[in-house]
Amino acid sequence: MKRKLDTHDAPTIEVPATSDVSSATASNATFDSFNFDPRLLQALAKSGYSEPTDVQARVIPLAHEGKSILAKSKTGGGKTAAYVLPCIQSVLLSKQHGSKTKNTSVLVLVPTRELSDQVTRVFASLGESCGKEVRAVNLTQKVSESALTAKLNEMPDVIVSTPGKVAQLLTGSTLSLNSIQKLVIDEADLVLSYGYEDDIDKISKAIPSGVQTFLISATLTPEVDQLRTTFAQDYAVVNVQDKEEKGQEVTQYVVKCGEEDKFLLVFVIFKLKLVKGKCIIFVQDVDRSYRLKLYLEQFGIKSCILNSELPVNARLHAVQEFNKGLYDILIAADDQEVIGGVKRKTKKIEAEEEEEDAELDAGSGDEEKQVVTKPGKRSRGKDFGVSRGIDFQNVSCVLNFDLPTSSKAYTHRIGRTARAGKSGMALSFVVPRDEFGKHKYTSISSSRHDERILEKIKARQAKKGKEILDYQFNMSQVEGFRYRMQDALKTVTPNKIREARTREIKQELLKSEKLARHFEENPEDLKALRHDTSSSAGVIRVQSHMKHVPDYLLPGGKKRKTNDGGLVSFYKDDKKPFRKGVRRGRGGKPQGRRLDPLKSFKTKRK
Repeated sequence: MKRKLDTHDAPTIEVPATSDVSSATASNATFDSFNFDPRLLQALAKSGYSEPTDVQARVIPLAHEGKSILAKSKTGGGKTAAYVLPCIQSVLLSKQHGSKTKNTSVLVLVPTRELSDQVTRVFASLGESCGKEVRAVNLTQKVSESALTAKLNEMPDVIVSTPGKVAQLLTGSTLSLNSIQKLVIDEADLVLSYGYEDDIDKISKAIPSGVQTFLISATLTPEVDQLRTTFAQDYAVVNVQDKEEKGQEVTQYVVKCGEEDKFLLVFVIFKLKLVKGKCIIFVQDVDRSYRLKLYLEQFGIKSCILNSELPVNARLHAVQEFNKGLYDILIAADDQEVIGGVKRKTKKIEAEEEEEDAELDAGSGDEEKQVVTKPGKRSRGKDFGVSRGIDFQNVSCVLNFDLPTSSKAYTHRIGRTARAGKSGMALSFVVPRDEFGKHKYTSISSSRHDERILEKIKARQAKKGKEILDYQFNMSQVEGFRYRMQDALKTVTPNKIREARTREIKQELLKSEKLARHFEENPEDLKALRHDTSSSAGVIRVQSHMKHVPDYLLPGGKKRKTNDGGLVSFYKDDKKPFRKGVRRGRGGKPQGRRLDPLKSFKTKRK
């Protein structure tokens, strides 16, 4: 394979056309034609799978032949089921042929804990009709080491984990990979960039040679090429082009506005219900996620937060609640783009990033440089990724509150919507160069390059035949909401954000099973941690009148009658107010401060 530099983003791999698998026969493929076990076909029907997607129709036959596969397909193209189905079929066949020895034959590596939980659920769903024939274990679950060791001693058929956890168990001799027959690396282009290079080297030495390998990715990058040479040399390449299905398209808009206007427009969009359905709001860091959540709660707009700072159980719970429809808005901090999320990068990747950063700095014309994580610094959130891997269901809109730092990240973000044949919308806020830094209270350094990044995004989308449309809000119609925005925004101070983040962590401590016994023995500690469930409860003062939008603020709505000065008089007919403590008679005339009933008593003479 040859390296090819994409002019609009990171280097990619140029795959020779001869190595790609033809899709001539894939268009007529059905699940029945794959000779699956009847129990597997029953699970497919129960899960709602009617016919295979392009990547499934081309990967499954190659998997049955025992070939190693390098598959590239767009987000939401059905890549997970493309390798889960052959793996389950392989386990069932081995047991049908009289193999009574318990061993782990399938290892699935993913870059994030959220994706590990998701893949495990897919194995459980598609293997539901198989009873106890197929057992999948997620090593990233929050359980004790003794419980995890007990599960591994039972020799599950499938292990799903991040490379870091597998390498840790290999070091402690808790896990053995001698019986592995199939190795799957999902989101392969992220595994190395998330800092798992040393872990991958350790795993490659622990597994037997000649293992059938699946490299699954949404893009073909140098990291995928490196993994390809690490585990095998001969791969069947399945390169599914990003063709939109009927009714599956993303309408893309961009709004150029100042930093303060972002908060104004997001309030108007959700309070006036200009966006219907579930929405993911992407922000650049953790502080921004809490600032936006606390800000929206001032107007009675509920949302949940997803970021790398939260414990794993809290992240999974947030995704599940969002997918179930308990929240219509999820605020995701895509902080991997800022903090890097790497432990050690290859020299080639470091050189490419330095070249791209130098290009941005040269174009900015300022001495201030964008903050970049130093190579060799391990991020605390390297197991976390929002724009990749996690399956968000029925998302109708993706709102880029903060523009991503690359065109590739933008592609993955908008890939959260318009899935499974449904249409969606992507709306991005872009800060013009002359507006950068005007509102220092809410400005972030990454918005300095918004216009330059937008040019790359448009060029990348144009190559796919897609257009990003400019959307103009009539600011004169929303100007009446500005004072409410400013009133709500000024209450969300850095101290309040820090307090909300602390409360969120305390709340997770209360839910921790490990601390349950400690709290039983130390009730005073529990009282110190107990607080309201809402992250903003007690943090900021929520004003009840902010939850309602009066008619006079609406464009074309009813307005109060005003005088020439534009103010509403508080008193009828401009009369002076009554003074308290003054008794008044007919006509409002004062009768003295105190009246003696004996002196005021009058009788009539006969």
